[in-house]
Amino acid sequence: MPEVLNKLDFWADRITDRLLRRMPGPRISIETSRPLVSFTFDDVPDTALANGARILEEHGVRGTFYIAGSLAGREEPDRALITREGCLELAARGHEVGCHTFSHKKVRHVGAKAMEADLERNRHHLDQIEESAGKRNFAYPYNAGSFRTRHVFERRFATCRAGGEGINRGSVNPFFLHGVEIRQPESHALGLTGRIDELVAEPGWLIFFTHDIASKPTPFGCTPETFDKLVSYTLSSGCAVLTVRDAVAELGRPRS
Repeated sequence: MPEVLNKLDFWADRITDRLLRRMPGPRISIETSRPLVSFTFDDVPDTALANGARILEEHGVRGTFYIAGSLAGREEPDRALITREGCLELAARGHEVGCHTFSHKKVRHVGAKAMEADLERNRHHLDQIEESAGKRNFAYPYNAGSFRTRHVFERRFATCRAGGEGINRGSVNPFFLHGVEIRQPESHALGLTGRIDELVAEPGWLIFFTHDIASKPTPFGCTPETFDKLVSYTLSSGCAVLTVRDAVAELGRPRS
């Protein structure tokens, strides 16, 4: 029975994803002659700081790290999650700290009132790390959105990122942006240079997301060597690497 329920939940997520992307609502126009890339991290294992942030900095760029307060300092069998002190270090080193809810539950399973309380709790948690002058950016846990709470996210955040394995171009819903996952197997992660080639051929905004950057990664991460190659290839291909916050600012500037 649990396997059947998991499959039903999976397909409910996929259907919700497709409908949310197509329904009427807020839109932004992504028009850029310069291909834009953002490297983002969900949950933020400590290796995302130790290796992911370090590699970005070695190339002179920064990333966006989506933090769920309830995960702070948690030890799991295959990874350790970033501590509050690690989050403070990320912010001090110029990286963007975004929201990933506090509880890290699928938002489709949470009502609007409970979701408001959860997001407010994470806002307070993040404000202790870096007080935000404006609206933060958000990433859905498990890349899964929700019809009944979508207005909550539209009111609270500048953007929300999901999955979808696509490049953001043209008219898009800023509260359900496409993301492309850097994950195992390593051959898949290395093959993402092809997505960068697609972006250069037809500019837009490519948002990569991943989790751990470790010598023995979980299924949802990659090795430091592979991550370094992706960042290096992105820059050598002429793409601008920006945090989500800076990409939003870039796209909002008037065109001459």
